[in-house]
Amino acid sequence: MDANGDFVVIGRINRADGPAWGSAVVSADSPLPPLGEDLPYTVVRELPAELTEEDRDTVLYTLPLPLPCNNYPMLFAPEQRPDAHSVQRPSYPLHGAPIPDLRQEDGPRLREPITLGQWVKARGQLEVTLSADRRSATFAFAFTGLIPNSLYTVMSLREHDLDPAGPTRPGPLGVPNAFISDGHGMAHYQATLPNPFPAAGTPGANRVINVVVLWMSYQQNYGGAIGHFGLGGDIHAQLKLRGPHFQEFTTRD
Repeated sequence: MDANGDFVVIGRINRADGPAWGSAVVSADSPLPPLGEDLPYTVVRELPAELTEEDRDTVLYTLPLPLPCNNYPMLFAPEQRPDAHSVQRPSYPLHGAPIPDLRQEDGPRLREPITLGQWVKARGQLEVTLSADRRSATFAFAFTGLIPNSLYTVMSLREHDLDPAGPTRPGPLGVPNAFISDGHGMAHYQATLPNPFPAAGTPGANRVINVVVLWMSYQQNYGGAIGHFGLGGDIHAQLKLRGPHFQEFTTRD
């Protein structure tokens, strides 16, 4: 979010003529449809491809809790935070999010505001390699332009995670799924998943169709969960593929 409480969106934006990839500042009072349906966002203003100086200097904030404009019923950490939907917290600047048990004398590395200009510098490369027996696949990432000296995690998005009839819980891409960017915003990450691309029609199949790189405002990861409160609350999607991928791969048990 920005300081006005509006969403800063780079990704799929719902418009009157349908969803399309773009960049815009979107009102948190946008109409909320049922999960699986679309309504046009209330766009406060479009963000140009080449950000203005004012846009680049926009300080980024977490979403307040409970998450505004949210129709996704998922509990991301049911064992750790079964009460996640009832927690109430204000919006914080990303660099000032309430890291649990933090003491200033312990040396927090992030002390300056994080701006939109910094955020959009992130770049990533992904290489997927199937094992010889096609029972697993390795995901190898290389990143530049990340927020320096920060904890990041990687999550997988599977084909049924957004199924309105019964969404499955998004999970980590590997456990542990954490890495730390260096002082120049560079990092590498690698994980191997068992049978991430089962053939269509396989009983119980739930293929990985996307990966998302998350900046962690609380500077911690959550074991087998991707976060406590969801996107924008304590996990912040900085990089992802624009749509479903990996159709060319098939793995097996």
